[in-house]
Amino acid sequence: QVQLVESGGGLVEPGGSLRLSCAASGFTFNRYVMNWYRQAPGKERELVAGISTLAGTTNYADSVKGRFTISRDNAKNTVYLQMNSLKPEDTAVYFCNAYRRWSGQDFYYWGQGTQVTVSS
Repeated sequence: QVQLVESGGGLVEPGGSLRLSCAASGFTFNRYVMNWYRQAPGKERELVAGISTLAGTTNYADSVKGRFTISRDNAKNTVYLQMNSLKPEDTAVYFCNAYRRWSGQDFYYWGQGTQVTVSS
């Protein structure tokens, strides 16, 4: 079955760094755009970063540009999110997402999320 398993979250002080990983299985990973979303308490889920199937294109939310870097390793079926210069407002549950449009249909898969807390 399809699985997206995030890891790497935790508690970090402002200005610190974390690296999130998302291991995928059960689908053809290199045919899916991979995204990281986050959801803070009381807020809607928002797109943080995305990466194309062959990693040729990336996009970022304005709030994380210059601080976060998304990457993928298609040989390992894994997508990463390197988060630097973390701020308290980055505190949220971070979700890995796989997306593909095929034959007129949208296919979405989600991970269970990993908590990131930025606090002193």
